Amino acid sequence: MINKIFFLYFAVAIVTLSLVIITRKSLVHSVISMLALFFHIAGLYLFLNSEFLALVQIIVYAGAILVLFLFVIMLLNIREDELKEQYASLWPLGVSIGVVFMIALLRMPAFILGSKGVWDIKAVTEATNTGAIGQILYTEYLLPFEVASIILLIAIIGAMVLAKKRFVK
Repeated sequence: MINKIFFLYFAVAIVTLSLVIITRKSLVHSVISMLALFFHIAGLYLFLNSEFLALVQIIVYAGAILVLFLFVIMLLNIREDELKEQYASLWPLGVSIGVVFMIALLRMPAFILGSKGVWDIKAVTEATNTGAIGQILYTEYLLPFEVASIILLIAIIGAMVLAKKRFVK
C-alpha cells in the first residue's frame, strides 16, 4: 500500500511539474520547476531500486544540463513581449497534437513494447545495477550506443566550428 502511495506521489508530481514548466511565462521559473522535476525523477529511480540512474539523474541533469539552460537563458536575454507574440496563436495546434499523442499512447497494445528481458531482480542484484546496464549497453545495444556517440561528436565539432567562425570575424 505504501509503495502505491509513493509511486502515485512521484507520478502526479512529475506530470504536474511538467505542465508547470511549459505554462510559466518566466523562463527562470520554468527552469526552477525543471530542477524539482529532475529531483522527482531521481526519486522515482530510487523507488525502483536503481540507485545508479538516480545519481546520474541528479549529477548530469539537475547539475550540468540545468546550469547550461540557465546560462543560455541569461545569455539570450529573451524579452517577454517577443516571447508572447511569437507563440500566442499556436497553442491550439500544440494542444491538439498533445491530445493525439495521448490517445495513441493509451491505445497502444502492450506487445509493441517488446518482450521482457532476461534481467530479473535476482540477476540485477548479483551483477549490480551498473554492471547490468554495462552488459546490456555494450552487448545488445552496442551499435546504437556507438551511433549516438558519433552523432554527439559531430555536434561538438560543429559547435566548435560555428563558434570559431563567430569569434574570428
